[in-house]
Amino acid sequence: MQRLLLTLEGIEGSGKSTQAQRLKAFLDSRGIPAILTREPGGSPLGERIREMVLTPGEEPLAPEAELLLFLAARAQHVRRVIGPALDKGQVVICDRFTDATLAYQGGGRTMSDEILRSLNSWATGAISPTRTYLIDVPVDLGLERAKGRRARSAPDRFESEGASFFEAVRKRYLELARSEPERFVVLRGTESEEAVAHQIERDVNSLLSGRAHNPSR
Repeated sequence: MQRLLLTLEGIEGSGKSTQAQRLKAFLDSRGIPAILTREPGGSPLGERIREMVLTPGEEPLAPEAELLLFLAARAQHVRRVIGPALDKGQVVICDRFTDATLAYQGGGRTMSDEILRSLNSWATGAISPTRTYLIDVPVDLGLERAKGRRARSAPDRFESEGASFFEAVRKRYLELARSEPERFVVLRGTESEEAVAHQIERDVNSLLSGRAHNPSR
């Protein structure tokens, strides 16, 4: 079987984490070796960095420092988790990956796309997703869902951003999808959880059977 790195992307409240879990359960039910991981995080060091980046603190985090922390977590993640799993023939499902940097730091923080792509390639050793499932939702709906999900907990650093930030992130995600239609599958997050899951499962089945073109290899 080909090496499969499947990533799920979207703004807060898009439902991507739920779909990542459903995809893992789907592959498990078929007896296909798979791991589910996330960014930032995925490794013990990465999880510590995740807490540093997402937890609000008294000292504002400079955008450049934010980016470098994400890249440090990603470099560790790829070399300690993703790369070894792919080498073993496991399907890797990742809740956010390199496109999140292009969307959040590029779209939201307005950093240079050229610089971000270069740093992503360096941090990952040029590993690229086989398929990226972008779950798209309107910003107001996504933020409403995220607020409901938090219940009584305080918002993290990104959830504290305003709607204009997430509009820029969403716009960048959609631009990325249009630029690489052979890799991205854009799904309407306004549809039911089951409907979105079935669309992802159908596409994954096509990848597993070799019927779909894999542009990353």
